Amino acid sequence: MSRDHNSQDALKLTRRTFLVAAGSTTLAACSPSLEGAGLDMSSTGSIRPKISVDAAVTNPATMYASVTEGPFVLPAIPYEKIPREFRRQIVQDPTGEAPGTIVVDLRNHFLYLVQSGGDALRYGVGIGKAGFEWSGRANIQYKREWPTWKPPSEMIARKPELVKWANGQPGGIDNPLGARALYIFKDGVDTGYRIHGSPEWWTIGQNMSSGCVRMINQDVIDLYNRVPGKTTVVVH
Repeated sequence: MSRDHNSQDALKLTRRTFLVAAGSTTLAACSPSLEGAGLDMSSTGSIRPKISVDAAVTNPATMYASVTEGPFVLPAIPYEKIPREFRRQIVQDPTGEAPGTIVVDLRNHFLYLVQSGGDALRYGVGIGKAGFEWSGRANIQYKREWPTWKPPSEMIARKPELVKWANGQPGGIDNPLGARALYIFKDGVDTGYRIHGSPEWWTIGQNMSSGCVRMINQDVIDLYNRVPGKTTVVVH
């Protein structure tokens, strides 16, 4: 009887040792798979676990790498110089708007693209200087890749050197509209305001533009690829 009892205890100990060892092996196998995936494991806000492994919104080295499109080469962005809150990231949606809506928070210099399930993609933006802001509810009438920029007459009056572009500056790396532009119309009328890229990534988070919402070129490409025409835009 004593021998059987000792045998059962030994069997229990052996099984327990195996399970503990197996659990340790499983944990050890999971940890390197995340660390080796090239993800930015530091906090970027309220990231939900279900999407925290999407390198398109969590890995700044991927998000802000150099982009080549035909003859145009966008340089990589030195994202370390951009405050973390202004880098592309997933957050809990603070807007209350329907999924698919673009919301520009002028006060905090954020642009949200509302997702289903209570999330939002958030991008840092630069906005207009005092006296140049626009707010309201409108739509993206159409979108353009490498858009032509035509300075309005009042801008040419302020900066006469821009008269050379009175008929439009062709798209390109130095174009003020950057790699993409989304044109904001209200009730079918052009507001004159755009959501667009900018080669001046260091102006993100500031009030620098003539009223438009400017984004890092890599970010505006990401936004452009995610939204269709006629998307609702709320600016406040």
